[in-house]
Amino acid sequence: MGTLSFILNLVKLIVYKMKFRTEIDIAKSKNPIEHSEKILTIGSCFADNISGYFKNFRFDVKTNPFGVLYNPVSIFNSFQILAEERRFTESDLLYNQGEWHSFSHHSDFSHHDKQVCLNQINYGIEESSIFLKNCDRVIITYGTSYVYKFIENNNIVSNCHKIPQQKFERLLLSLNELNDYTNKIIELLKNINSKIGIIFTVSPIRHWRDGAVDNQISKAQLILSINDSINKNESCEYFPSYEILMDDLRDYRFYEADLLHPNKIAIEYIWQKFYESILSDNCQNLLIELEKVMKANKHRIRNPNSESTKKFASENLKLISRLNTEYPHLNLENEKLYFENLLK
Repeated sequence: MGTLSFILNLVKLIVYKMKFRTEIDIAKSKNPIEHSEKILTIGSCFADNISGYFKNFRFDVKTNPFGVLYNPVSIFNSFQILAEERRFTESDLLYNQGEWHSFSHHSDFSHHDKQVCLNQINYGIEESSIFLKNCDRVIITYGTSYVYKFIENNNIVSNCHKIPQQKFERLLLSLNELNDYTNKIIELLKNINSKIGIIFTVSPIRHWRDGAVDNQISKAQLILSINDSINKNESCEYFPSYEILMDDLRDYRFYEADLLHPNKIAIEYIWQKFYESILSDNCQNLLIELEKVMKANKHRIRNPNSESTKKFASENLKLISRLNTEYPHLNLENEKLYFENLLK
């Protein structure tokens, strides 16, 4: 029995030490994000996913001022518009299927009323131009190396707006072209704001319309172009969101029903990796405290007049007061008002 017991314990020890997936070790950023920073995220819909966490934790963040963008050319063109503080006019719009559209914007900006469409576009540009000039960090998410060129004027568009496909030419950007646009993005941002830090990432969302092989070629070129650029620029870094989903999670249980988009669990896991590697230790500690406040704010109160409720409110008001003292930029006025009302 002694020998059998020893063997069983040895097997357990071996199994416990076995790895069943390839986890990715991400080095801590040399220039981690502080909570007081202004952050702009731009690019594919994955940029929206990550931005949601920033908003939830009360960061000063602006997301996709032109709506979702997929390719480096559209991202560069968008930054150029912001740098010039360009105002759109009627000549920049087109009409299709009952709505006015801009080839520089996602359909979120489209509207059946031309003036409303223009107002939305110009307000977004004005607001985002000011934000970018004072921004501390830009997070850029590339989605694809493929672009659509409008044949009528040879311009690469950000969105086709359901215009017939024969009016466009679909092109795969070469690695040299991608390198050129990535370098131009960095140069333009530095000219707008020399202190800005740039984080590149590649969207883990697969573009299956391209086909399995072409999607891989597209993603590989994006990664190569980013790698080439960040090796020349100390203020730039890469976060491996694509690699985390492809090589770490690597299972369809981490995808939505379409088998292409990461699900909530996957996005949460990628955010956790981002949190650990890109956010400063001080920022991480603050987020832990903020989560306590936010959970308390959502806590269901069964008896508003009880002593335990009053104590609960007082403790959270003390926590909010301490956080506001330590982090003067933090806005917790809504939470403060909620707990103050519980004491009335």
